[in-house]
Formats: sequence, structure tokens, C-alpha cells
Amino acid sequence: MGEEEKKAEELLTKINAKEKPLEEEKISKEAKKQIEQLKSKIEIFRKSLLKKFPFISVIGLIPPQAAKLFEEEDETAKTSEKERLMHIAVIIPNEKAKEIPKVKIEAIKLVQHIKPKVWIHTFKVDEIWEMASDGKQDMVEAIAMSNPLHDKGLLGALRVASIHKSLCLRKFEKYIVSYVMAGSLVRGEATKTSDVDVFVIVDDTDVKRMTRMELRDRLRGIIYGYVMEASEIAGVKNKLSPQIWILTEFWDGLREANPVFFTSLRDGVPLFDKGTFTPWKLLLKMGKITGTPEAIEKYLSLGEKVDEVVKRKLLDIATEDIYWSVLTPSQGALMLYGLAPPNSKETVRLMKEVFHEKEKLIEKKYIDFLEHVVLGIYKAYEHGKIKEVSGKEIDELVKGTKDYIERMRKLAEEVGKRVAEKTIVKIYEDIMNLLMGLFGKAGESQIASKFESELINSGKMPSSYLKILKEVIKARKSYELKNGILKMSRQEVENIRKDAQILIASLVEYSQRQKLFEIEKLRFNVKIGDKEGEVYLIEDNAFVVPDLKNPELEKIDLEKGKISKSSPSELEEALKTQKTRGKLSKSVLERIEKLLGKKIELTV
Repeated sequence: MGEEEKKAEELLTKINAKEKPLEEEKISKEAKKQIEQLKSKIEIFRKSLLKKFPFISVIGLIPPQAAKLFEEEDETAKTSEKERLMHIAVIIPNEKAKEIPKVKIEAIKLVQHIKPKVWIHTFKVDEIWEMASDGKQDMVEAIAMSNPLHDKGLLGALRVASIHKSLCLRKFEKYIVSYVMAGSLVRGEATKTSDVDVFVIVDDTDVKRMTRMELRDRLRGIIYGYVMEASEIAGVKNKLSPQIWILTEFWDGLREANPVFFTSLRDGVPLFDKGTFTPWKLLLKMGKITGTPEAIEKYLSLGEKVDEVVKRKLLDIATEDIYWSVLTPSQGALMLYGLAPPNSKETVRLMKEVFHEKEKLIEKKYIDFLEHVVLGIYKAYEHGKIKEVSGKEIDELVKGTKDYIERMRKLAEEVGKRVAEKTIVKIYEDIMNLLMGLFGKAGESQIASKFESELINSGKMPSSYLKILKEVIKARKSYELKNGILKMSRQEVENIRKDAQILIASLVEYSQRQKLFEIEKLRFNVKIGDKEGEVYLIEDNAFVVPDLKNPELEKIDLEKGKISKSSPSELEEALKTQKTRGKLSKSVLERIEKLLGKKIELTV
């Protein structure tokens, strides 16, 4: 493959990945032409293949960095070692598996004239899950991150689950033993709007500083907190629905022959596994996990105890579903405010102190409802004080929960605005304080003018920093003019924050360099007796280090002629507050000599 074709392939990949726009790349007209031709040919390939086989679930362009995984897997692809290949994954519904040979033959025909060469990989949906169960999760992740040329929903759902998994592992891989997909996604029924069911198994076998339930609660809050971020990154409408189980809970569920855990183990597909879920899944398949005889007998007799089962389910709704439905969004609101995810008891206290008493953003009836559910019903259930609840009580709780969740949505919007407002104010104050530290106290326009003339025009800082400063000032003024209401989106605030961090870091560094320079102007190298020393002249005081090898400090009051022991902290404070620079004249040296009782000479 020629150099121009290589450039075309690389740039097509960047275009598909929404990287730098084409006009920013320095390529020849010929390469640009080849890119457009390549895009056109791939679009023709997509349309032609779907016209003949409309049942295809996914057509995805596999990321170049994952190409080796598929080339190693596919023996035929190895025949073209010198040639860089583009890899396209075509995924077929399980019920159309017999059509795979026809699809592959047709796809190969359609791409045979495309350069760089395209390699077609066809899979039925179940084969993707087999890869994950066989420990080839990196290949599944590569497919998840493919650029979608066509997607009926499976690829987007897989992508959001894969991104959420990565976010969770980056935060606390130590505790997660398995991250597993389930539900319609695994069954191959996922659409562009269907829920994506996943469950995370958390290792609680070595928990020492908290209870197992506290560990689950804490990680649950963080895991749920990543749901929105994963959806935004993935750019899909699918709602991610994670379930969190602790390891001992999952194992006990299997031993007790709990159908929920058995079904999850049987049908689940691991996107990440530390060697727990996959071996258990194989043991279940081999018939080695069957549950205890007592547990099986219990489930056989469930039909005879329908009344008891219904009561228990109602109790589960009141103590589990409703509990988490009110606790999780409350923790999310506190996290949005900037607080670490709290436990259940702390959540109630902080919601009251922060949002009701301090910020006055939520009415007391919602705090009372939260406290009733979290510290009332749930704690009473944990201590065995509640054995059953009536259908009427459930209806009231469900109604209250719906109202509470709706109120949490409004609260989250208000908190987001407040956080954005505080961010803009804080950024403005930090930058202005740094600039006043450099130029002295002055008005906003004077500070900006000095910044431009002394730092930008002199070339000490890039011109883009002036633009950042103006954007911060503009945002702060907008906030003031709108009577304390910030008319900016969260993304706009985030962009300003990122730019401002760069400016603040540069100002801090410049300020530190200036301080060091000022200190150097106050410091004189001297020889005291036969020792190398230093003298700092700060207004009417001289701080003397008689011997640099044994840096003890002495302070000399030149006006009063007194000498006393000093310390680095006293010198540092004097440097901070000094207004005028002392002059090391002959008379000053003689006075220091007399008080020290040693000959002193100025050195370079």
C-alpha cells in the first residue's frame, strides 16, 4: 500500500472517531481525494449490504489499535502481514445464523475494490458473548468501541456498558470481582432505547473498616454516579441499569437456589472477571451448583405459601426498592454539590443541613419522607421490628417516592446552577488575587490592562491567556448583571474552568519565580571570619547566616544595635511583609561586624 493510501486510511479513522477536522491535516490534494472516495465507497458498501440483508444488527468499523487482536484470531488475515487492513465487524441476529455465509460472501464482494484493504468479520450475537465468557473481553471491548456504520441498538448498549465498566474499574478495581451484562442486551433484543442491565459483584471477604452493607452502600453510590457520565460519553439513549451485589450475598443466593442469582449466573456475560464469575458459570453448566436440598425444598413449597410470598414481596418493595429509590438520588444530589458519597445515616443528616437549612433549596416534608424511609422503615426492618406491610402502605410509599424523585430532579438542576455559579465566582477571585499579588491592588480594568501590557505584550505569556482572562471577566459580569443568576450551560462553565486552570497554573508559577527573584535582590553572599555565610537586608533588620554549613539564623536590629537568635519562619515572614530593600553599605557592614565580633567581607 502506497504512502498516500496509508494517509487516507489514518485520516478516515480520525474522521470516524471525530478527531481533528480534515482541514487541520497537512495532506496533499490527492490524499484528500482518496479520503472522500474511501468514505463514499464505505457508504455504498453499507447501503448495499443492508439492502440485501436488512436483518443485520451491527456494522462497525473496528478501531485500528485493536486490529492485531482480530488478525491474530483470524488465520486468513495473517496472509497479508505487510498490508495494513481496515477491519469491519458485521453482527447477525442468532435466528439468522444460517445466513452468515451469504452475508460474508456478499460483504467481501462489496469491499474487494476498496483500498486500503477491508477485512470482514461476521459474528452472530451469541458469538460475541462467547468471546467474553472465554476471556476475550478485550475483543468484545474493541467491538463496543467500533465506529457504528449501522446499529439497531446492540452496539450502543454494549458501548455504554463497556464505558461504565471502565469508569468503575478506574475508581476501585480492588473491590470489583466481576462486571456482568444481562437482560435484553445478552438476548440480542436490545434497541436504541432499551435499558442496559448490568450487575457488579463486589468483594466483601476482606472488609475490616466497615460492615459489608456499608461497603455495598458506598460503592453503590459511586457506581450509580457514573451512569450519566457513561451515557454522555457513549452518546446513546439507552438507560444503564446497574445492580450491585456483594460476593457473599451472591454465593449465598446460589447455595439457597435463589432463581434470581441462578438466572444471572446462567445468562450473564462477564465484561470483566477476576476468575470468580466464569468458573461458577461453568460449574453451573456442569451441574455442580445445585443448591442445598433444604433450599430446593423451600422453592418447591413456595406454591403452598403464596400468601407468605406476597407479603414478603411487599416487604421487599418497602424495604429495598423504595429505600434505594430515595437514597440513591439523594446521594447523587450531595455528590453534585461537591460532597463525598455518604452512608445512609449521613445522607439524611446532610440533606437536612445542606439543602434545607443552609441552602434552603428543599422543603422539610421531603427531608421527613427521606428520614421516614431510610431511618424509619429500613432500620426497623433490619432490626426485625417490621414483619409485613399492607398494600395500602405500599401505595402511599410509592406515591411519596414518585413525588420525592421528581423533587430530586428539580433539586439537581438547582444545585447544578449553584455549583456553576460558585465555580465562576471562585475562578474569578483566584485569578484576580494572583494578579493583584503581582501588580498591586487595583480595579478590574487596570489589572487586565497591566496583565496585557506587562505579561502578554512582553511575550512572558501567550496571547491566548488574555482571551481566557476576558472570558472569565465576562462570565463574572454576566452573573452580576443577571442578579446572581448564571445564564450559562454546565458545559460552557466546564470549558471556562479548564481554560482558567491553565491560566492559574501559569500565574502561580510566574508569581513564584518573581518572589524568588525578589528574595535574591535582598540576599548578599558574605564571608564571616573564615566561613561562607549570607545576609538578608530587610528594612532596618539584617538576618545573618554566619555559616552555611550550620545554618543558624541571627537577627540584627540595625537601628537599635541589638542582636538576637532568629528562625527560618521569622525570616520568611519578614520577606513576605518587607516594603523596602535594605542597602549593604560600608557602614552597615561595619555595624554588623561590630555586633557579630567577626570580620565580614562581601563576596560574589
